[in-house]
Amino acid sequence: MAAALSEAHPTLDRRRRLLVLSICCMSLLIVGLDNTIVNVALPSISRDLKAPVSGLQWIVDAYTLVLASLLMLSGSMGDRLGRRRVFQLGLCLFTAGSLLCSLAPSLTVLIAFRALQGVGASMLNPVALSIIRNVFVDPKERAQAIGVWGAAIGVSLALGPVLGGALVQSVGWRSIFWINIPIGLCAVALTALFVPESRAARGRRLDPVGQALVTALLASLTYAIIEGPSGHWVSPEILGLAGVALVCLSCLIAYERRRAEPLIELRFFRSVPFSGATMIAVCAFVALGGFLFLNTLYLQDERGLSALNAGLLMLPIAGMTVICAPIAGRLVGARGSRLPLALGGAGMLASSAILASVTATTPIVLLLPPYLIFGLGFGMINPPITYTAVAGMPPAQAGVAAAVASTSRQIGQTLGVAIVGAVAAAGASGALRAGSFHAGAAGWWIVCGCGGAVLLLGLISTTNHARRTAALLSSEREEALEGAPAGV
Repeated sequence: MAAALSEAHPTLDRRRRLLVLSICCMSLLIVGLDNTIVNVALPSISRDLKAPVSGLQWIVDAYTLVLASLLMLSGSMGDRLGRRRVFQLGLCLFTAGSLLCSLAPSLTVLIAFRALQGVGASMLNPVALSIIRNVFVDPKERAQAIGVWGAAIGVSLALGPVLGGALVQSVGWRSIFWINIPIGLCAVALTALFVPESRAARGRRLDPVGQALVTALLASLTYAIIEGPSGHWVSPEILGLAGVALVCLSCLIAYERRRAEPLIELRFFRSVPFSGATMIAVCAFVALGGFLFLNTLYLQDERGLSALNAGLLMLPIAGMTVICAPIAGRLVGARGSRLPLALGGAGMLASSAILASVTATTPIVLLLPPYLIFGLGFGMINPPITYTAVAGMPPAQAGVAAAVASTSRQIGQTLGVAIVGAVAAAGASGALRAGSFHAGAAGWWIVCGCGGAVLLLGLISTTNHARRTAALLSSEREEALEGAPAGV
């Protein structure tokens, strides 16, 4: 039975494969929707719960921090315990967390329930990606499926701001969490009916020490960045947390190198395309997290727009992401990752460079071109990141490989909110005056730098030399699987 479950599922007909893809995309939809809806609601939450800028950062980052910390563990659990089973558990926890968030009486309680949402969400994206990896066995069809998967992010970007704005304006911010409940319950039922169970032939051992080090590293780094402006960057507390992060990183690398079955497969990073895709994911999602956080405060606080109007104004970003993600998936399947990564990095760089000059009197119509360009850039980047992470990996490693890509995204988004929010808070004159021109300009230049890094890394990771490193790692992995010493 275990051997049968560990196999990919090439016998599923195309209609069933597309249905499985749709169910997996539902998980990405609610995870992405939750991020964009919460960003739109931040000013309302701040007024209701008396939250400062750092409190708003924690509302976003409590979710993404827990999500980033547990993704690799969840990917391994899916490979070991059964991907469908872990996927359903994640859906249940995320749905329950959403309900509890809607009932939170204070900022502290809301942050705690956002962390619970993060636990559930960590079981969704990497496990869903490994399900797709095992169901879509043809490389070109898989690239197209991942392009559709990337388009789901665009759909969440499109629905989140508009739906969130309408709910906040008409019902209140608590209603933004209700939308996850019916989608989550529907996904649980459909998963039980149509998604085939699969697991690795030999499950990976859990790595509690590595997991604890990852969690401590991300938590201490994020806390230091968020609390730095209010606690002074050179205070013993902030410097101590930065030191803890550095020690955890050093210990993590040393410990994982000695483990036979590490939480983080450090050997994957010997492949330049894989390590490049990981760094691209971090940079791209630093840009996205910073963009959403800064833009929300700019539109609603600096410009005085309602939550609904701010959401409507962000539709060009979402629309271009929806259009460009499937195109990028086809480009990756036909020509490789180089072109979509170059277009994506250039788009994010150009967009944020334009937005760095916005002021409180900039005509609204002039915001639309950079929004369109940013949507194009972000839509082009996501599919090649995901495809590089899962393509060429054996099915038994699909969950871990997908989790590395998803972890990189969430680390990037966590750091984006923390860094850009800290820069904004340092230049703010009031609790929510983070959209002031000088603070905003500094934040946009950070986003601009991330776009430039994506462009450069995209070019480096798609050279002939980079492809040779990936081929060498793949051949060593196949030899190891056959029982021969790696590298012979």
